[in-house]
Amino acid sequence: MSYPLTAPAALEPPVEWPELRRTCPVAHVTLPSGDRATLLTRYGDVRLALSDPRLSRAGLARPDAARITAIETGSIFDSPMARALNAEGPDRWRRMVGKWFTAKRMRALVPRIEAMADRLVDDMLEYGHPADLVRHLAFPLPVYVICDMLGVPESERDAFKNWSDIFLNLSKYTAAEMEAAHRDFGAYMSGLVDEKRQAPRDDLISQLIAATDAEGRPMSDLALAATGQALLLAGHETTAGFITTMAAVLLADRDRWERLLLDRSLIRSAVEEVLRYEPYPGFGMLRYVHEDTEVPSGALLAQGTTVVCSMAAANRDAAAFGGAEEMDLGRTPNAHLAFGAGPHSCLGQPLARTEMQTVLGVLLRRLPGLDLAVAPAQLRRVEGLITTPLRELPVRW
Repeated sequence: MSYPLTAPAALEPPVEWPELRRTCPVAHVTLPSGDRATLLTRYGDVRLALSDPRLSRAGLARPDAARITAIETGSIFDSPMARALNAEGPDRWRRMVGKWFTAKRMRALVPRIEAMADRLVDDMLEYGHPADLVRHLAFPLPVYVICDMLGVPESERDAFKNWSDIFLNLSKYTAAEMEAAHRDFGAYMSGLVDEKRQAPRDDLISQLIAATDAEGRPMSDLALAATGQALLLAGHETTAGFITTMAAVLLADRDRWERLLLDRSLIRSAVEEVLRYEPYPGFGMLRYVHEDTEVPSGALLAQGTTVVCSMAAANRDAAAFGGAEEMDLGRTPNAHLAFGAGPHSCLGQPLARTEMQTVLGVLLRRLPGLDLAVAPAQLRRVEGLITTPLRELPVRW
């Protein structure tokens, strides 16, 4: 079976998911590179693979690990950026960076995020409808937020978008384009680190330059540049996709939107349910198996196997979620895997949640009559990337 799987429509999951979970939860797949990997689709199996120390992301640089693409430069999982962060020590890196992404720190950003969202809505209203919510809100807001946090000029956002698209390449870009993106983005961030070292300011990069670990060791220059790259990529690309999907799935069924208009207290649980329900048929997370590991479904993952963890498929597992194929805006508890699981779950998740909740609140307040300007079946996703964001989201009000 070829991987990644495709979906029949932008807001529908791949049709293979239920059958895979039921009869073949540990499936052999062929990646775009031609290499073989193992796909996990059940909740218990995916959760274990993401959190068990016998499987890791660092092993993806090994020569026997499966490659995503046949391009020699490699994917984001074994890029120069990934290698620099792995060399720093993933646990050490997370301890040094993660303390800046606590829920408390992110809540302090809410007034600024809300003000920016209001300004973007003002601009969209002036533009008139139909308008593309991706272009007017879902993309520029996360760019503004992460650039502000890192101390990066927002004027560079078009370059970031181009670099991130190439970093997330499956088949859309050439080897030469990938090599140039890795080189240019790395050089840009290295230059920015040098500038911050000479003239530190009140931003995250400057703070990380001055920070040390428990033994008093600073982060290396290569790791500082790679950290800037990783946070810019995840901080705008992933969150923009989440915001877009959130608006799309809530507006695709008008009852969902109307329920939130009547009860704003559901915003927090609605965001969590959007993250669980996300019909995203993208790639998932890769892990390398360092020693034989049995997963809850009973299958044995052999040492040397490259595993693809489909969090989105796991989040539709009826064994873990009642009414898994339906949206329940008040669902609680909601232990979805959208941000991974265990000690290596996404450290930026408090920021993504804060942005999604804030944007949803602004849209409900400012645009109660918001609606899709096209039928849900007309929406299209970007193909050829590890992520599969919606190309555009036409809306009216």
